Amino acid sequence: MLTSLLTNCLIHEEFAMMDRELVTLLYTAGILLVVTLWCIWYHHPKYGKNRGPKVYPLLGSYLSLLHNKSRILDWMVDLIRDSPTMTVRTVRPGGRQFHITANPANVEHILKTNFENYPKGENSYANLHDLLGNGIFNIDGKSWKLQRKVASHEFTTQSLKNFMVGAVHDELRGRFIPVLQECCNTGRTVDLQDLLARFTFDTICKLGFGVDPACLDLCFPSVRFANAFDTATSITANRFITFASVWKTMRALNVGSEKKLRAAVADIDDFAMFVIQNRRKQVAGQSNRQTDNSSDADDAAHLDLLSRFMGLTAADQDRRDFDTQDPSCDQNEGPQLGYSDEFLRDIVISFILAGRDTSTSSLTWFFWNLEHHRQVEDAICKEVSEILKNRLVEDKDHNKHVPTSFFSFEELKKMHYLHAAVSESLRLYPPVPIEMKLAHSSDEWPDGTRIDPNSTIIYHPYAMGRMERIWGPDCMKFKPERWLKDGVFVQESPYKHAVFQAGPRMCLGRELALMQIKMVVAVLLQRFRFSSQKGFTPEYDLNLTLPMKNGFPVSVQSKVPM
Repeated sequence: MLTSLLTNCLIHEEFAMMDRELVTLLYTAGILLVVTLWCIWYHHPKYGKNRGPKVYPLLGSYLSLLHNKSRILDWMVDLIRDSPTMTVRTVRPGGRQFHITANPANVEHILKTNFENYPKGENSYANLHDLLGNGIFNIDGKSWKLQRKVASHEFTTQSLKNFMVGAVHDELRGRFIPVLQECCNTGRTVDLQDLLARFTFDTICKLGFGVDPACLDLCFPSVRFANAFDTATSITANRFITFASVWKTMRALNVGSEKKLRAAVADIDDFAMFVIQNRRKQVAGQSNRQTDNSSDADDAAHLDLLSRFMGLTAADQDRRDFDTQDPSCDQNEGPQLGYSDEFLRDIVISFILAGRDTSTSSLTWFFWNLEHHRQVEDAICKEVSEILKNRLVEDKDHNKHVPTSFFSFEELKKMHYLHAAVSESLRLYPPVPIEMKLAHSSDEWPDGTRIDPNSTIIYHPYAMGRMERIWGPDCMKFKPERWLKDGVFVQESPYKHAVFQAGPRMCLGRELALMQIKMVVAVLLQRFRFSSQKGFTPEYDLNLTLPMKNGFPVSVQSKVPM
């Protein structure tokens, strides 16, 4: 029995030893497997050695993105600045690749050299379609070429420029200056960003539709069309940082933010269609009147974009190269009637969106820069005064010469220092901080980056303005002089200063936008000085453009004796 007991003990001990050896072997194998996988991941060029944030299996770069969500633009700047090529790569959960670049050679390749390979893409189209439809800023291919050809002709006409100058003059004289004067009289603080948004919305609606929403009246009315625009742009921008499956499900169920977006877009459509249909009736009425005087008066009254596009027909020279069965034609009433209501709605809404938000952002950040660089403000005022001295008008009542307060298009062109200051502000605070494209097929960029098909491409104007390798060691300084040579403004390459895009998609409204900004600054700085609240530090908001988060509260002081 003792022998049997000893035998059983030896057997149990042998099995125990075998179990311990097996556990040790499995543990060692597990460690080796983890180390091997870690080494493979770490040394893989698209994962551990990725030029950009860490990329983990399944999660991609999401952890880094989540950690830096509140400062996403500056996070990208840090990544790009650390990259030897000024190009980085991020990966969304699921494996979708994003290549982000601030390299001017890459930007030129994307926007010009290999332009056809980098369309807006299906993802961008889907995100913006509810708001912009098939407007010029949301489409590619034949439809884009059609709209671009027609719009480029209209934007180069002197009559449109004069119409814009008149609209800006009227809004400044009739509303903006009285509102600011009221602020001086009462001493109250006002949100300058909100005033600028109301101003630009009024002027762009006049330019686009020929209607005046009167957002900047002294009573600061709540305008349904403007409110719908704000809601629609905010929710649409949020789609770009939300998984498509999430917002598409919400849209299908008509819940949450997508329900609000649908209601806002309905308000926008109602307004646009009302104006378009009324204008069609006016055009039809004009065609029935044969007198030359009424025709001239009507032509002078309707110089807005809607009237211009409505006046073009399928038989016009601008449409000669395109199929007259294009969906933008009104098929119900024949091609000679020109563009459909839907086409007119989409293209005019696109220009209103682009013109309103970008100009508001540009002006807001410009006045912020001036507050911290009063010597620049003084130099602008001196330049404006010189222009006024050269253009004196006689005041017959007082028999003396006094300067007028507003400026012609040609006079604005002579303000070189102001143009330099505006360009410098746009360099640091571009109204559209990033631009997205889709790679149609594989490619290789000038810096050696290999691009896979269906990768999302981002070129980054906000980061480009902050790169020492592009602008020098003083790149973070607000320095208008960098744009001047012997006192004359010198334009930089659009692939280095990509604020208005470049190549075939160069912004059509660039000249009008700069004119509006310069006009507002030149007129307001003659009369007012703006000062932000003590301790105010601006933050940017995440939107389709670069607005200040929570607005720009300022006090207003008059420079003119009251």
